[in-house]
Amino acid sequence: MILPGSTVRVVDASSIYFGYQGFVQRIGSGRAAVLFEGGNWDRLVTLPLGSLQDAALR
Repeated sequence: MILPGSTVRVVDASSIYFGYQGFVQRIGSGRAAVLFEGGNWDRLVTLPLGSLQDAALR
């Protein structure tokens, strides 16, 4: 189950964020806003829930 505050990994191979891991900020309408942090950049991206997997399930 993916909830705000969960750590998730992008599992959609067609996404440019495939394999990235981030934190869910909010969920609505079948989509999740995921915060990716890395080095000198932060990015908030909205992705379909179907393209995400709970990172703890790996």
